[in-house]
Amino acid sequence: MAEEKYTFGLEKNVACALTYVLGWVSGLVFFLAEKKDEDIRFNAAQSIITFGALTVLSMVPVIGLVLSPFLFLGGLILWLVLLVKAYQGNTLKLPLVGQLAEKLASR
Repeated sequence: MAEEKYTFGLEKNVACALTYVLGWVSGLVFFLAEKKDEDIRFNAAQSIITFGALTVLSMVPVIGLVLSPFLFLGGLILWLVLLVKAYQGNTLKLPLVGQLAEKLASR
């Protein structure tokens, strides 16, 4: 029995993991491309919100300058955890962000 293919002809776990690879950019690509699967859409929405917020925070003059090393390190660890969990087929729902991502994914 062949594995079902999803966005761009990928397996579901690969598509979910790829939503995080380039942060909010890859999240946006997969969110716009995937119309049916809620897991892929959820991971894409969570990627857009999480890494979009980190990008915006790092650009705020005072906050970005002072917190930049911490944002980078925290973002890198979060990125790795989300990427691995998504590839394993596990859904890691972040506090606050996960609820918003669920709402966006189910539309």
